[in-house]
Amino acid sequence: MSRRTRAPKRPVTPDPVYGSRLASMIVARLMNSGKRSVAFGILYDAFKIIEERTGTEPVETFEKAVRNATPLVEVRARRVGGATYQVPMEVRAERGTAMALRWLVQFSRQRSGKTMSMKLANELMDAANETGNAIRRREETHRMADANKAFAHYRY
Repeated sequence: MSRRTRAPKRPVTPDPVYGSRLASMIVARLMNSGKRSVAFGILYDAFKIIEERTGTEPVETFEKAVRNATPLVEVRARRVGGATYQVPMEVRAERGTAMALRWLVQFSRQRSGKTMSMKLANELMDAANETGNAIRRREETHRMADANKAFAHYRY
């Protein structure tokens, strides 16, 4: 990677059916071996399951789940004088969204269930209702940041 300049941020194109940029971002994280159409199929099947079960707009439920799973603070390792401190820092909006999407996909993969779309739908509905593993991970991240508040003055 070049040390001269940062790589430019590429614009995310919205997904073709719902016009949601977040949907395209989660498809990129769902995708295995470049099979984008398979990932879109999984997401859209999950959205159908959410709509059948809740009777609400699936994109709204999805966006609420991502909002609920997004962390506000995290701990970063910082070396000061030979010791490594876990320093709490605020999370930028882009990074927070990326972490939330990563956790939602990761924990939906770990769930027990028949199909990936069923597991993803269940994880999204749980996250929208402030339960589920992605929410637990966010709470754990916040607790760690709170526990290490004493090292906040080491921010860089």
